[in-house]
Amino acid sequence: MSKRIALIATVLLAAAGLAVSAATAASKKPTVKHASHLLVGINDEADTLYGNPASAFATLKSLKTQVLRVNLYWGGTKWAVANSGRPKDPMDPGDTAYDWALYDRLVKYATDNDIQVVFSILFTPGWANGGKARTVPPKNYTDLQNFAYAAAERYSGLWIPPTWQQNASLGIGSSPLPKVNLWTAWNEPNNPLWLTPQYKKIGRRWRVESAFQYAKICNAVMAGVHSRFLGPLPDEHVACGVTGPKGNDAPNSTRPSVDPLTFLAQAHRFGMKTFDVYAHHPYANSGQEPPSYVPTGKAKRRVQLGNINTLLKLISSYYGPKHLWITEYGYETNPPDKSIFGTSWRNQAKYMSQAYGIARKNPRIDMMLWFMIRDEARLGGWQSGLETIKNRRKPSWNVFKAIPRG
Repeated sequence: MSKRIALIATVLLAAAGLAVSAATAASKKPTVKHASHLLVGINDEADTLYGNPASAFATLKSLKTQVLRVNLYWGGTKWAVANSGRPKDPMDPGDTAYDWALYDRLVKYATDNDIQVVFSILFTPGWANGGKARTVPPKNYTDLQNFAYAAAERYSGLWIPPTWQQNASLGIGSSPLPKVNLWTAWNEPNNPLWLTPQYKKIGRRWRVESAFQYAKICNAVMAGVHSRFLGPLPDEHVACGVTGPKGNDAPNSTRPSVDPLTFLAQAHRFGMKTFDVYAHHPYANSGQEPPSYVPTGKAKRRVQLGNINTLLKLISSYYGPKHLWITEYGYETNPPDKSIFGTSWRNQAKYMSQAYGIARKNPRIDMMLWFMIRDEARLGGWQSGLETIKNRRKPSWNVFKAIPRG
């Protein structure tokens, strides 16, 4: 370990020198004016990660995508990095228990197409939580911290993979892998689909267990990515929260969940130390609610785009004026989705334009990612794509391309 860290530290110093030189040179060039501070992108891994990345990234490029968010599975799926058992050296990206091949490929394609990657570290391998469900957090959070460290080191822009992890056909050889510096800690931890349990009874009272455990998840990912043993690496950004828009706050229900305001308050109470940026998914609750809609009455603790400042105010009260990433957003269309969540193709395009306009006007929102490129085949899935499953483009396709980029 010490030799690898020393090597990174040496290269970091050299890189810092180059960065100063590059900055000096850049200052002599005309300033490029951007129409917006907002980064515009897509949340979609079906094709980019485990599908056909060549066609997927050609599509992303044609859509002028700046940022792509995908899950970096620690465990829990066949695409997970750490499925082979506990690594001998969990902080070493080259440990033989790790399989990063899909992620190396994705990062290489993204870099070749000038697209930044947001990696969401997600799901627990069975060896880390006693063989429980992937949504159950690890028994020892040092395991998660070590994985975050290994991921940050691997995609530091300085790390050269060992020969057995190289892939000459993709240009992954004896040069450093591309850099990734945008991360989220988990996904929608206030939803039992992603983190369980949501509540736990302590004595006679219910504890918001998801927030209790999430405070440790955020702290572990922050500590791993920002480890002093990595330099620390410059310009790394970890988003915590990554909350869904609503929760029923009903611990006795069959599917309890936690509203995002309560979740943030409880995570802070339970020791969530800090983060670089907060993330949230301010979806509307139906296809008839425009982006400007403000939930009221019993729904007032939902956080949608229309009342996003409520969340920002609470963030400020605990952590100061941190900025926000919207790492998922979208409207499903009817056809094909005839449920309450579907809206017309025309409305989807209109709502997209309005939503990005709202985000762009908010100086604390730095990123907004649409979910997804193409509708899912099953009607029980998501139909918020810019095109149908048969590759027919919806009006939102051209609206997305025309949104001002940061």
